[in-house]
Amino acid sequence: MSERYPRLFSSFRLGPVTLRNRVVFAAHLTNYARGGLPTEQHVAYYQARAAGGAGLIITEEQCTHPTDWPYEKMIQGYRPEVVDGYRRITGAVHAHGATVLAQVNHNGGQGTGMYSRRPLWAPSAVPDPLFREVPKAVERHEIAEIVDGYATVARHCVAGGFDGVELQCSHSSLMRGFLARGTNRRTDEYGGDLEGRARLLLEVLGAMRAELGPDRILGVRLSGDERIDGGIVLDEATATARLIEASGHVDYLNTSIGMATASLHLIEASMAVPKGYALYIPSAIRDAVDLPVVGIGRFKDAEQAEQALAEGHCDLVGVVRGQIADPDFVAKARADEVSSVRNCLSCNQECVGRMGLNRWLGCLVNPRAGRESVVLPDPTRRVKDVWVIGGGPAGLQAAATAAERGHRVTLYERDRVLGGQVRAAARAPYRGEFAELTRNLESECRRRGVVIELGVDVTAEMVESGGAESVIVATGARPRRPQWAGVSERVVDVRDVLEDRCAPTGRVLVVDELGFHQATSVAEWLADRGAAVTVCTGAMTVGQDLGITLDMEGWQMRAHEKGIEQVTDVVPVGVGQCGGEGQLTVELLHHPTGGRETCVVDWVVGATHQDPVDELWMQLRGSDIEVHRIGDALTPRRAHAAVIEGHRAAVAL
Repeated sequence: MSERYPRLFSSFRLGPVTLRNRVVFAAHLTNYARGGLPTEQHVAYYQARAAGGAGLIITEEQCTHPTDWPYEKMIQGYRPEVVDGYRRITGAVHAHGATVLAQVNHNGGQGTGMYSRRPLWAPSAVPDPLFREVPKAVERHEIAEIVDGYATVARHCVAGGFDGVELQCSHSSLMRGFLARGTNRRTDEYGGDLEGRARLLLEVLGAMRAELGPDRILGVRLSGDERIDGGIVLDEATATARLIEASGHVDYLNTSIGMATASLHLIEASMAVPKGYALYIPSAIRDAVDLPVVGIGRFKDAEQAEQALAEGHCDLVGVVRGQIADPDFVAKARADEVSSVRNCLSCNQECVGRMGLNRWLGCLVNPRAGRESVVLPDPTRRVKDVWVIGGGPAGLQAAATAAERGHRVTLYERDRVLGGQVRAAARAPYRGEFAELTRNLESECRRRGVVIELGVDVTAEMVESGGAESVIVATGARPRRPQWAGVSERVVDVRDVLEDRCAPTGRVLVVDELGFHQATSVAEWLADRGAAVTVCTGAMTVGQDLGITLDMEGWQMRAHEKGIEQVTDVVPVGVGQCGGEGQLTVELLHHPTGGRETCVVDWVVGATHQDPVDELWMQLRGSDIEVHRIGDALTPRRAHAAVIEGHRAAVAL
């Protein structure tokens, strides 16, 4: 047991099984399935977290019925063919001493018939606000089919070697659809008061327990507070918890906040949402029942998890982000090596964001997340002297990976501090945790013996005379002045603002050509300092990609509070001078109609494209030295590309 985290790393009796600690790798989607079946990608992913020390692993949802197919890459647990895949997953997890459950679910009306070509099933014909598809209200004979579907998947899970199952009754599920007043308008015995709305849940639990027997775990994940009209509220959630406990079928309760679709941004909260924001839910449910309760909600470090246990909010802690970012999260924390943990940023870019684009789950700070099943080449047998030029995320990741693989690595950074553009991004409001990317990578470089030289502007002559055998150029990017910007010194880039090269005041127009945090962050920065800010974009919404990282809701609320105006579907075509006080005229083209209008402002701040700083690479590419170009020096993109390319270049040495 860790002296620093005595509760977190104590064993815990959960029904018929003793967990080795209280850290739960809770259920979350991965998009790793193929043809409706588990894959080796699943096996390696869960195995890595078991090897890293997780006490309890709960896999992503297993579908119970052909009417439920809300996204393409879903595991169809009702099919007998899943059992072989289950056995590979459970065998890999058990080999490392962890307990593993399968989450079981039917998404009900929160889905689409696009893949199944069948109508959705729900308690009532109430369309979901996101999918906007009217479901079919299930009939009595179909309710029996639903119960049988859950029992069938439980039986498959037993055959597949799982230690039990967790019934999803939260986020996006048929069960929560029956529990919520807004989606259950039935007048038969499965509707009406809470006892009626919970009837199907209790019948399903009874059927699943009959398949599991007494020697396997059965849990339920409950919505505690959905924050929507007609949704589940905390008092009803605690009353439901009491009904579940009274059934005698269940060994623990898991918790959640929000409802997938309308309040999804609360379920998978970004760094703009405070840590511990959902703790009141497991705390209230734990007060209502004697069953063990799992706390969920942006747990990223062992200190936070230990505190939640110490304060009595929960009995077990779901740490999902922390273990995606670092599979060895538990082992490192238990060994009091927390400084070596690769911290999650809560940026939602490569996990939530990728899956929103129908891609498999990855991680910005962990280039191996989701790729654990891909075998890397053996580390080099010939040690090379490697120079990495540039200390942003691309260069830091390249240096860390190259050193891990046995090379002698020196990293050169022109500035006196590491981080590159990450430093500026992390200064913006609600973006401070982004700085952990630099901390993670710098810590890893120093542990692995990378020599870091700051304040050195490396030239081609230095490289050619310095004995480097391989060079990785990660020199970043510089702002590009847009064609429409004119000559005024009051037309600047977002980096000029966040890096303190200027301080725009008065009326400021922010031009969003990138559709991400750059424009919205600098808009908030300036509004907080008293500027009257308008953000314009050629897209249909400002910061359009904030939607896939679940930052859009927070941005819109804060923009309204701060008086930030937003203008869409316009592009600037020119900037000129206005009068003798330095004011600017900006001509905006409304591209859907071709209309033009002119606005007068004091400053223009552009969130626009950059140019690669690639002069060193251009000079070295014809030499005899092995040279790689990565990150923004190759072509400017977002941070995940820098990290992936840094890792890839180092592996290729």
